[in-house]
Amino acid sequence: MHIVVCIKHTPDSEAKMSVDESGEVSWGDSPLILNPWDEYAVEEALLLRDEHGGNVTAISLGPEGALEGLKQAVAMGCDQAVRVWDGFCEGSDTLSTSRVLARAIEKLGKVDLVLVGRSAIDADTWQTGPSVARRLGFASLMYVIKIAELDADQGTIVVERLLEQGREVVSARLPAVIGTTKGINEPRYTSFMGIRKASRMQYPCWSTDDIGVAAEEAGAAGAAVHWPRIFAPPPRGGTAEIVEGTTAEETARHLVAKLLAEKVI
Repeated sequence: MHIVVCIKHTPDSEAKMSVDESGEVSWGDSPLILNPWDEYAVEEALLLRDEHGGNVTAISLGPEGALEGLKQAVAMGCDQAVRVWDGFCEGSDTLSTSRVLARAIEKLGKVDLVLVGRSAIDADTWQTGPSVARRLGFASLMYVIKIAELDADQGTIVVERLLEQGREVVSARLPAVIGTTKGINEPRYTSFMGIRKASRMQYPCWSTDDIGVAAEEAGAAGAAVHWPRIFAPPPRGGTAEIVEGTTAEETARHLVAKLLAEKVI
């Protein structure tokens, strides 16, 4: 089986975002890491490869910083990794991102499964995975909590999807795009040998011309969403008042009286 994992590099989840007066977004000194939700997709791809054979390719759309996410995916166990980027990719939204990723996946040749994380922690749109599936013409299976059955020879898959109403069992023909969610597995730690492999691996960078995407279809030119202005919300004002009393009951009465006076309750 040939399994592809689409990943993204993101700031650490503990990073503090700031926006200056010119609209420049900064994540401070936060290092770039593999998007935490994508770790589940990588782990599931590795488990499927180990069970059914084949290889796993990690692919990412992004500038030099995207290499950090690819290196972590390789250190976890992916067999190869590809980065897609050139100047035409600047300003991508989920529409143009899915177009570029789909064409890059097609360039890889025969693909049986594509795995994606639930979402990226920086944008959190939940849109890229289904969009890639639609462009490839693959079955779209999102919110997957368990891959119940996979028959590579027959080209069938059965998954359990975790929905608000409960679990849903869905079957589909391969190839398919699987959107993983937390609980499907426990992502492994990178090993010393894996880190060494990642540091020595060559990471090809494909341009939009390499994958057959026109300049007007990529990046900001091919996007449906544009950001004319980015700014930080104004700081919240307000004051705090300590409500006191000689006993807990008296303090509660004073608090309720103030809330009633302010028409909060």
